[in-house]
Amino acid sequence: MSVLAEFSSEVRVSKDDLEKERGAVMEEYRGNRNAAGRMQDAHWVLMMEGSRYAERLPIGLEKVIRTVSHETVKQFYRKWYHLSNMAVIAVGDFSNTQSVVELIKTHFGQKSSAPEPPLIPTFTVPSHEEPRFSCFVESEAAGSAVMISYKMQADQLKTVKDYRDLLAESMFLYALNQRFFKISRRRDPPYFSCSAAADVLVRPLKAYIMTSSCKEKGTVEALESMLIEVARVRQHGFSEREILIVRALLMSEIESAYLERDQMQSTSLRDEYLQHFLRNEPVVGIEYEAQLQKTLLPYITASEVSKYSEKLRTSCSCVIKTIEPRASATVDDLKNVVLRISILEEERNISRWDDEQIPEEIVSSKPNSGNIVQQFEYPIVGATELILSNGMRVCYKCTDFLDDQVIFTGFSYGGLSELPESEYFSCSMGPTIAGEIGVFGYRPSVLMDMLAGKRAEVGMNLGAYMRSFYGDCSPSDLETALQLVYQLFTTNVTPGEEDVKIVMQMAEEAVRAQERDPYTAFANRVKELNYGNSYFFKPIKISDLRKVDPLRACEYFNKCFKDPSTFTVVIVGNIVPTIALPLIMQYLGGIPRPPEPIMHFNRDVLKGLPFTFPSTTIREVVRSPMVEAQCSVLLCFPVELKNGTMVEEIHFVGFLSKLLETKLMQVLRFKHGQIYSASVSVFLGGNKPSRTGNVRGDISINFSCDPAISTKLADLALDEILLLQEEGPTDEDVSTILEIEQRAHENGLQENYFWLDRILRSYQSRIYSGDVGTSFEIIDDGRSKVRISLTPETAKLALQRILPYPCKKQYTAVILMPQTSRFKILKSFFRSTKTSYHRDAKILAGIAGMAVIGLSLWRYSRSTLKS
Repeated sequence: MSVLAEFSSEVRVSKDDLEKERGAVMEEYRGNRNAAGRMQDAHWVLMMEGSRYAERLPIGLEKVIRTVSHETVKQFYRKWYHLSNMAVIAVGDFSNTQSVVELIKTHFGQKSSAPEPPLIPTFTVPSHEEPRFSCFVESEAAGSAVMISYKMQADQLKTVKDYRDLLAESMFLYALNQRFFKISRRRDPPYFSCSAAADVLVRPLKAYIMTSSCKEKGTVEALESMLIEVARVRQHGFSEREILIVRALLMSEIESAYLERDQMQSTSLRDEYLQHFLRNEPVVGIEYEAQLQKTLLPYITASEVSKYSEKLRTSCSCVIKTIEPRASATVDDLKNVVLRISILEEERNISRWDDEQIPEEIVSSKPNSGNIVQQFEYPIVGATELILSNGMRVCYKCTDFLDDQVIFTGFSYGGLSELPESEYFSCSMGPTIAGEIGVFGYRPSVLMDMLAGKRAEVGMNLGAYMRSFYGDCSPSDLETALQLVYQLFTTNVTPGEEDVKIVMQMAEEAVRAQERDPYTAFANRVKELNYGNSYFFKPIKISDLRKVDPLRACEYFNKCFKDPSTFTVVIVGNIVPTIALPLIMQYLGGIPRPPEPIMHFNRDVLKGLPFTFPSTTIREVVRSPMVEAQCSVLLCFPVELKNGTMVEEIHFVGFLSKLLETKLMQVLRFKHGQIYSASVSVFLGGNKPSRTGNVRGDISINFSCDPAISTKLADLALDEILLLQEEGPTDEDVSTILEIEQRAHENGLQENYFWLDRILRSYQSRIYSGDVGTSFEIIDDGRSKVRISLTPETAKLALQRILPYPCKKQYTAVILMPQTSRFKILKSFFRSTKTSYHRDAKILAGIAGMAVIGLSLWRYSRSTLKS
């Protein structure tokens, strides 16, 4: 509270303060000058054309960031940070809320601002009947896309009728998005994905925004499909069945929120009060809102919902924009689509929506229940373990953290590392191809309707050493979630030509998008340096995709989830055993065990991934073509943890990574003011899960910065790490990271995902030998031992032991830099040849040729921009 009070009126804004912060703000600015940032800015300017908002984008101008004086900043602060325009919101586990009120009064009561508060200006955004069009070409774009916006005045939320209108609008967007999803799953779809949403832009303006991603040169087709679907709703409306599905979805969401009303995150409540302060939205509480929804939803008709399509006419301040890496669509193309849809709608030549037939039951024939062969209790974990008759091991823990949540993960050893290189890539595409076809026995578009009103999600993953499935559901939908797991194990996926075509098309677009991204060459080189030229870490190429064998991919996928005896499943959440156990026995215990074991691997003899960290220091600069200069620095150090002290060493790695992150932020951000943030990450995932041998991996440090000082900052980071290795951290540094870890641990103890992860790690730990309670206890004791032993001296020794010592003797440093202009290369070449006439004439001719190519490309890009 003391710090907040200082922020409100006592920020110093000295000249030195400002100079230290310029580099950080400049880095934040530079970080947004990527493809996504440029596209977002361009669309914003187009939408806000004719208003002040089009001229004043957030974060401002580079010139201002670099040159603004501290006096100007101080004047701005004193004018706009006025106490009469502030609110203090406090939400938490307060034993006495009145004492918090008194605390606020104590810290803020004596503060003062200028006598007169500034007048808050309002700026209008002009409406327009004629749609605006733009064909935006962005060479670094992640793919082709279409954006359609419809601007309008934001509705006020004051009465029950206002709330009913808000519900009807939500139903409209849900129903429209369901149609968009189903279209994206058709054969030869017009787009890969499409969605619609409503968003408040600026006071008092909101917009309906529809966005789709599509294949290259497919923007015109995508636009036509999006517009025709909205026109179809205007002409024929939504069906009663569509509205029933949407109503069930909304009812399910509010019921879940109501059940967890006493367990809501403080931040959610804070945000509700924040919108009350900023936008005068009412704070009604979840009890009243749930009552309102339950009362109003049944009476909102399909006709009422469909009428919202009238607000999505191209005459309603509409902005239509295509985004492409290479120009193909023109403004005339977009105008012709709008005209064509308008004529179809006027002539009422748009057909009705064709609903798919939806099966009633997920599992058409209920399996015979298995039974429990063995049962073990683990009081230290608060969990029960079951061995089922088909060999599946199930561990469940009952919690009351969230009344409406049950989560689970099942895993089995043996994954992609067991495959020969010739089959690796085809099989790695198995989940993607199978997912498009439907891994639960139904196509995704059909399953979506079958699950309407149910909160049950199940997914799967194929890793190097493991196959796994995972799920999240409400307790009332646990049966549905377990039915999906049963279907995963009993469905045989067979690839169809059209299904494969869609998947490979999306995959090719994704690869092309990566190739356009300046960071791809950087990331690829980092992998190549740190992990060698291993096929497992190689970047995907278009040529790789064209060699994929879909039949082999699906065969492998089917085998991965076939034998229940190889799987361990952990379930955590609001479980009532008398209800859950019969469901577990029926749908997990009822999975048939094959006559012969399938993919039954011993964790100790799995094939390891072939990767080797360089034995010496390597520093490289990767230059990529960029529209605007970006720079990223990645320092990487090899790590090897000894088998005998593995448990404690893994905890040490966690503490040390937080220490490094904290210290590097202190030096590079707060002392030198040259970065916005730094991250430290640990990779130990390349090791096979054997219970013998050391664990290899790496610790990497990443930050972005001004390209001109990247080498200097990399050296400063290395100096700081070496200083920590030689002198150790301070007592304050150690107490800080201990406090951060303890707070995260305490919060985690109240979360289902934290417990799920702890139990899974206990099963997967190399110390596990059949008793999960023992491995859980050893891991927990290891954390306690490290916390007790952590001092500046032990942290210093751990840094020397875990990282190379000194750190500068073995590491890789890769810096992403903008590609130098060919004209600059040529210019520097001629400058150097003034004193070096013996240069090879062939090199001179080659560089001159590159300059000619560069000039022609420059002319082409200029003509593209003009068009």
